[in-house]
Amino acid sequence: MLRKIKKIVWDFLNLIHIGGSVQLILRSGLKEDGWFKSYSTKMPVDKKGNPIPWNTYPYIKFIESRLKNHFDIFEFGSGNSTLWYASRVQSVKAVENDKTWFEKYSKSKPDNVELVHRDLNDEDKYVNEIANDNKKYHVIIIDGRNRVESVKTSIPKLREDGVIIFDNSDLPIYKEAHNILKKEGFKKIDFIGLSPITAHINYTTIFYRNNNCLDI
Repeated sequence: MLRKIKKIVWDFLNLIHIGGSVQLILRSGLKEDGWFKSYSTKMPVDKKGNPIPWNTYPYIKFIESRLKNHFDIFEFGSGNSTLWYASRVQSVKAVENDKTWFEKYSKSKPDNVELVHRDLNDEDKYVNEIANDNKKYHVIIIDGRNRVESVKTSIPKLREDGVIIFDNSDLPIYKEAHNILKKEGFKKIDFIGLSPITAHINYTTIFYRNNNCLDI
């Protein structure tokens, strides 16, 4: 009897073209990835509410097992990704232009995170923040403002085996950045799919060279 009732309900839901949507909410990869949780909270989180990067899910799944606890990471832009990376690597330094965002994450960042605010009234300070120490990085993440210039300042600060992560890499305004990295000998892998919160397809790209730290 219960099976018959379920069939009647599903037949009705499919008749009014919402059966698929209901199935995604009840049991699906989107639910397991936490997409519905992130959509409702408007924050990139997993299904338990833990912070994750605001990048494509295929990229997150790929890189999670390849991060190593001795890595040093630099981020242009900060957020839940900063917290996520910090729990998996040795150190994260992030430069943030939004003062409110900076203050929010300054209160919750762990000890292995250095968060720096640089106002965009002086964009040179923002894109050159990466050059303000002697460290070279395993991973540099381009996910903030002035991304083409950020790529230019990042290349000299990358370790020989380092990689660059570029979010929203399919946008035409970032074609110059692709060309710069290609001339420098980088190959790339595009990770295409949904990201937390948003419902449209995004691109997150890893630019890498031979003998890279992610073993690609």
